[in-house]
Amino acid sequence: MKKVAISACLLGEKCRYDASDNKNELLLEKLKGFQLVPFCPEDYAFGTPRPTMDLIQTQEGCIARCNATYTNLSTPIQDYAKTFFDTHPDVNLLIGKDRSPSCGVCSARLYDEDKNLLSSHHAGLMVQEAQKRHIACIDAEAFQGFN
Repeated sequence: MKKVAISACLLGEKCRYDASDNKNELLLEKLKGFQLVPFCPEDYAFGTPRPTMDLIQTQEGCIARCNATYTNLSTPIQDYAKTFFDTHPDVNLLIGKDRSPSCGVCSARLYDEDKNLLSSHHAGLMVQEAQKRHIACIDAEAFQGFN
């Protein structure tokens, strides 16, 4: 059985920054027969609800920065991602939540340090770890379009 890592909010878990979910019944219908392994690095690291964050390009690289405190939140997300994939080495596919700074596959927004948009097609920090491990990744909205 194909093992799919999936953003927990897509399964209906209320783990978004505002304690809501992104439950996607159409997506879940398409995933019947797959073994789903939920993940949410932001909820794990910072709890729910929590302030929003954005991906920021700095001289040191891409970071996740809290919009309320301007704190670099990257390390807990990256640590979670490494542990998750070490624990689930047989994941075949990751389905991420579009536009998420952690889970967006090719839809996360990347800003410069002055908050000017650099790209709307960046990978979130969790996805970057999956890609390093050569795990196939797709945004939920894109996956939904497959028949």
